[in-house]
Amino acid sequence: MKASNPTRHVGRPRSFDADQALDRALQVFRQKGYEAASLTDLTRAMGIERPSLYAAFGDKETLFRKALDRYCEQMLGFLSQALSEKRARTAIERMLREAAEYQTNPHNPKGCLTVQGALACTQESEPIRKELICRRKQGEAAIRQRLQRAKREGDLPVDCNPTDLARFFATVMQGISVQAASGASRRELERVVDAALKAWPE
Repeated sequence: MKASNPTRHVGRPRSFDADQALDRALQVFRQKGYEAASLTDLTRAMGIERPSLYAAFGDKETLFRKALDRYCEQMLGFLSQALSEKRARTAIERMLREAAEYQTNPHNPKGCLTVQGALACTQESEPIRKELICRRKQGEAAIRQRLQRAKREGDLPVDCNPTDLARFFATVMQGISVQAASGASRRELERVVDAALKAWPE
């Protein structure tokens, strides 16, 4: 009969909701950025101690990447819904107006994690900055693919460049997040959307 190992420890079940804790960490990162968010800020918001954070999520960088995954899933879901509109112009308008609404909602942290986070990173966090840029490009790629489809379907002029147009509207959307973080109102951002849509090729 095999003797039991008295030194073997059975892992304790988590006493917190990991998904909820990750959501709270995401809020901290959105408010402060990667570098400014301290472990004290994170553990306090998540309602856990540092050993629990390390055990469940790894170090701060790993936690940030997991929070970033969640954020990008949310944003790409938002983009996918907006870009599913039948007409390309309607899709882009919905994307921009919903971005203005979301960014100025008092219940949401101001600004976009992939934009603000990349701007705030120093040389010590270069891998994080590159990751944020890569994630931001995913959103631009989704817009470009929608506009390429629109051109194939005759919903854009034959001389229109979907890549340039996608970059333009992605830049507008990123600018909306920066302006919102600086205190711009929804009404002000709606006027920005109105102006941007005048650039739609006829």
